[in-house]
Amino acid sequence: MTVHHRYATVDGHQMFYREAGPADAPAVVLLHGFPASSYMFRDLLPRLAQKHRVIAPDHVGYGFSDAPGVDEFDYNFGALSTLTGKLLDQLGVSRFAMYVHDYGAPIGWRLAMERPGAVTAIISQNGNAYDEGFVESFWRPIWAYTDDPSPKNEAAVRTALTRDAIKWQYTNGVPDPSVVEPDTWEHDYAQVSRPGNDAVQLELLRDYHHNVTLYPQVHRYFRDSQVPLLAIWGRNDGIFAPDGARAFTTDLPDADVQLPDGGHFLLESALDEVAGRAVPFLAKAGA
Repeated sequence: MTVHHRYATVDGHQMFYREAGPADAPAVVLLHGFPASSYMFRDLLPRLAQKHRVIAPDHVGYGFSDAPGVDEFDYNFGALSTLTGKLLDQLGVSRFAMYVHDYGAPIGWRLAMERPGAVTAIISQNGNAYDEGFVESFWRPIWAYTDDPSPKNEAAVRTALTRDAIKWQYTNGVPDPSVVEPDTWEHDYAQVSRPGNDAVQLELLRDYHHNVTLYPQVHRYFRDSQVPLLAIWGRNDGIFAPDGARAFTTDLPDADVQLPDGGHFLLESALDEVAGRAVPFLAKAGA
């Protein structure tokens, strides 16, 4: 399977994306989380592309997309969602399934609510939409920083940008951490260590609470649309707990909830299991 590595200019920003699969096949959009990029989908993408046109963009501020400074771009989840939507418009994608992870979830929820008829199915891999999902010990310093961005609270959240913290995201909760490639956390650490990117990450961390206030609208979208949804969730995730996966059934009673033995970046240790669930789910959903 050939994977193409491409760029598009969206609102003056160069966005990088990976693309594979037949151009006329049903589309699947892969939306990465923090502190990753489309690189996290490098092995899943060819699996999905056997019968789909798969598009995996890097959000602005991440990966190989432009990363303007905070004085040049207003970093918030609404802005990232708008750019993603405009990229899809440029690529002629009007109907699509979504695979969302971490930050990709609130970006995807906004896309779905803005284009409710466009989304054919959703796969959420540790992509939260309910209060039940938050692991309190991880999120406590982020909420404190949101309420009071003092130097002390900023210093606490800056630890999330260190090599050790990023490595922890990849290896925590993984039954055998030796299967996780060091390239993963080193790639992410290099990107967030670019001059000025720390300020980008702090802006988005401080904006995250707006995703939570949006949850009632997201739940209404779920109830109204009854969109087919697969929640496949590393059950040992130290950021979003498995209760966040189970909560989807509150508004989507037919949601398929799977909790493999793994952590936050489940694709690094359970690729076969995830792909083995995702491919038939998309086929059953007609996506």
